[in-house]
Amino acid sequence: MTRSSGPSRRFLLQSALAASALPFLPRLSLASASGSMELVAKPGKASLWEEGGPLADIWGYDGGVPGPVLRMRQGETLSVRFRNELEQPSTIHWHGIRIDNAYDGVAGLTQEPVEPGETFEYLIKAPDAGTFWYHPHNRSWEQLARGLYGVLIVEEQEPVPVDQDIVLAFDDWRLDEARQIDVASLGMLHDWAHAGRLGNVLTVNGQPYLKQTVRPGERLRLRVLNTANARVLQLRFSGLAPVVLALDGQPVEPYPLAEETLEIAPAQRCDLMVDVPGEAGVFKIDEVSRDPFAACELRAEGEPIARTAPLPETLRLPKNPLASALDLEGALSVDLLMEGGAMGRMGAAMLHGERKGMRDLMEAGKLWSFNGVAGSHHDPALFSTALGRTVRMPIVNDTRWPHAIHLHGHHFRVLSRNSAPVAREEWRDTVLTAPGERVEIAFVADNPGKWMLHCHMLEHQEAGMMSWFEIS
Repeated sequence: MTRSSGPSRRFLLQSALAASALPFLPRLSLASASGSMELVAKPGKASLWEEGGPLADIWGYDGGVPGPVLRMRQGETLSVRFRNELEQPSTIHWHGIRIDNAYDGVAGLTQEPVEPGETFEYLIKAPDAGTFWYHPHNRSWEQLARGLYGVLIVEEQEPVPVDQDIVLAFDDWRLDEARQIDVASLGMLHDWAHAGRLGNVLTVNGQPYLKQTVRPGERLRLRVLNTANARVLQLRFSGLAPVVLALDGQPVEPYPLAEETLEIAPAQRCDLMVDVPGEAGVFKIDEVSRDPFAACELRAEGEPIARTAPLPETLRLPKNPLASALDLEGALSVDLLMEGGAMGRMGAAMLHGERKGMRDLMEAGKLWSFNGVAGSHHDPALFSTALGRTVRMPIVNDTRWPHAIHLHGHHFRVLSRNSAPVAREEWRDTVLTAPGERVEIAFVADNPGKWMLHCHMLEHQEAGMMSWFEIS
């Protein structure tokens, strides 16, 4: 197979599925209610191009990518001592956890950034079971692109009856001719004004071209995460007939995945149930968007699973203690208008309290806006509300690009898309909005503090698509 040596062309790479939490990520860490541990952000090495190929310089928690898989039980509290051995300040944000505000990890809003050589103690109390992750919230667009992220699993109080519980963390990387991370392209305004930083290599759990062996007839829980800076993934699970169990850590009434294909935006997670067919075979998981990648392979081998009783038709996850009673009549209504970017209609926006034209905005690296403000943590809050009030938020994407809007500290229900009600009850922390789309969400403001709201296409966030709100 001949492959271009230049980073400007896309490659078809195969990555593999990992066997289970232990073999595929040897840096696995298990947390308990009285547990404490240390996470160190530091440089490391990873073979991203091909197995046994050139080692790329990365940044990772404990020097690996992904960082350790942290496991804890619902309701427990984990103490994490974060130590920064990078060359720039950093933090840890615990994405999707309805955490105490002081430990949300947003530099400049909930804490000061952790300087090189310094430490910070996080206390993570997990009210919800589900699939979550952690990553920096200081120069996120650079630090995630270099590999700084990990997976956090909060297990249900009662074990879920599956044969394997498998994490699949998808990421894309932009590598240069030397098979190193293309550091020179970090911060390119072209990326910031368009779709964001898109890579030319796809990995799963940081591993290129691995194949995972499972037994015929096994029941799998696949925890799928999109940890990419900006790429919206279209993942096809050919021949596996997956059933959706949870979205962004919140259980749903199980339903089959249409056409065996999952659309998943940056920062989103989806838990799937898969019953491996009872006969030997190879089942591929491919990324099938406009520029496709081969991603994973499940290889069913060995003796089929023998059962004394048939499997239940579906596996329902227990509900989390999420405030789901929405008072839509008495809700605070907050509009969120997204503007800017290449081919957009934004001619000016507020920057640091002054109205600026596009030339001045571009010189400041601000290319997008929320409600006419190219945002930062220093701007006034988008809104403030009393504890316990319902907030209703119509989101309008008046741009030529998709955006994944993420709320910290809360999960929201997606009410409608383009005025059409969403029949299925979806509670998410990140929602994908297509160009020109109007999406309405609502949530109960039940977690006090200052919370960030931003686009999780990380270049868009840094270039103005960020704000914050306060609950008291």
